[in-house]
Amino acid sequence: MTASELKAALERSPAECHRALMQEYGRYVYTIVYNKLRSCGTNEDIEECVSDVFADLFISFDYSDDHVGDVKGYIGTLAKRTAIDYYRRLSAAGSRTVSADDEDMAELASDINVDEKVDSSELRRILLASISSLGEPDSTILIQKFYYGLSSKEIAEHVSMTASSVRSRCTRAMEKLRAALAQAGITREG
Repeated sequence: MTASELKAALERSPAECHRALMQEYGRYVYTIVYNKLRSCGTNEDIEECVSDVFADLFISFDYSDDHVGDVKGYIGTLAKRTAIDYYRRLSAAGSRTVSADDEDMAELASDINVDEKVDSSELRRILLASISSLGEPDSTILIQKFYYGLSSKEIAEHVSMTASSVRSRCTRAMEKLRAALAQAGITREG
């Protein structure tokens, strides 16, 4: 959901806009909050924090045209920061801790970092969308080369081109892809 879509939904009906946000991002926010608070909070604390994230979002999000693109990053950051604040408050107050040693909680305890999983999943989604936007045969060439590991000669057979043409198209497609990713705010870390 983009900021412009949110603004349009808000103008139609604020309640409808809030329901759409909760429906689309509710699980995402709950996962982030749960990951941060599972060691120090109760289920009620987690649910209260999720509610606070959405309350802050409804109050503080700038629905102007300055925000373009997906708001998922904004929501994720807001959820993470709110959960950290709750964690600090709950830890300082000596609130009841949910132990991972409990039989019921043993299944939920994991060494998987949900934030990293969500970030890498979002990155993959953006990458595949950017590759698809290149059109044919560029998208096919890049996917076959980097995802399937095919050689230029093997790709050439699939797309009815010469191997040298495939290499040239691949080089130009990579330049277009870098530009598209840079426009989306994704750059290669050195």
